[in-house]
Amino acid sequence: MAAITAEDIVKAPKALLHDHLDGGLRPGTIVDLAGAVGHELPERDPVRLGEWFVAAADSGSLERYLETFEHTVAVMQTEEGLHRVARECAEDLAADGVVYAEVRFAPEQHLERGLNLDQVVEAVRAGFAAGSAEAAAQGRRIRVGILLTAMRHAARSQEIAELAVRFRDAGVVGFDIAGAEAGYPPTRHLDAFEYLQRENFHFTIHAGEAFGLPSIWQAIQWCGADRLGHGVRIVDDINGGVPHPGAVTATGGTESAPPLLGRLAAYVRDKRIPLELCPSSNVQTGAAPSIAEHPIGLLHDLRFRVTVNTDNRLMSGTSMSREMALLVEAFGWGWAELQWLTINAMKSAFIPYDERLTIINEVIKPAYAKLIP
Repeated sequence: MAAITAEDIVKAPKALLHDHLDGGLRPGTIVDLAGAVGHELPERDPVRLGEWFVAAADSGSLERYLETFEHTVAVMQTEEGLHRVARECAEDLAADGVVYAEVRFAPEQHLERGLNLDQVVEAVRAGFAAGSAEAAAQGRRIRVGILLTAMRHAARSQEIAELAVRFRDAGVVGFDIAGAEAGYPPTRHLDAFEYLQRENFHFTIHAGEAFGLPSIWQAIQWCGADRLGHGVRIVDDINGGVPHPGAVTATGGTESAPPLLGRLAAYVRDKRIPLELCPSSNVQTGAAPSIAEHPIGLLHDLRFRVTVNTDNRLMSGTSMSREMALLVEAFGWGWAELQWLTINAMKSAFIPYDERLTIINEVIKPAYAKLIP
């Protein structure tokens, strides 16, 4: 079988569930918008600025990683800025072969220059529509759904949940909470999650990234999350390859038992709860030691509902194609595995079932059928 190249992966259709709007700006756009609003940047040259973001985010600390957003959020405080960032996001994802994306942002972080929550959402909606139309005109169709995020250290989750439901028929497909996990458990926002469940609305929760199993357990069992944002620490509930006492292989070595799943890991797998894994970002924040040692390999083998995502394309210097290429290199995966990841993502998307099925059957499967030997 011929080796899979990065160029090949760009051409393959991809589905993305975990991408932050304020984590995917073009460096040149940040420079332009910062000049317009008078925000001071650590670098004024777009190339050096892009390098600064990756270096600053590559700290091994989620808290330090989150500090880089000070500069991106600062330039997303006007309708013009939000519209441009959203438009370019849709264009960039489509150029990378993404046919379906759920992009999230926190409206409460974009009110510093007088916009209200509805105006923020409207500006982003219009930007995504313009970017998607431009991509379609170039022969690259993309469907973008919006996730509205509440910050877990703040107290506006109920308000943002109501905002999401208000825009549920106007581009918003789900809700999320994000921010530092330690000290801010998802149960602080239980009222918002109960409201969303009463409204039959989808939501995901950042859990199991910087914190551990208690964060995942609360997100699922207390809050009722449809998906886990990251969820990488579910591996802490998997006892990997413990030798059978006294078992000896034919060659005289010790025989290893299959990995044992704890009750939480088994529940997540059995209930097919999607994991929004972000390999490069997980390495940067210390949630995984390296791409080669990322739990995604084990979770794939154990048939969890694994998806691969970008998280923050600017901070990680990445794209969906790059994330997939890294996994191909690290685990020897081929087109069959990349199709599996892509279909997993579409199965787990927050758009209606018939729309998901159309994208799977009319876009993804026909394309991969030409790629899989």
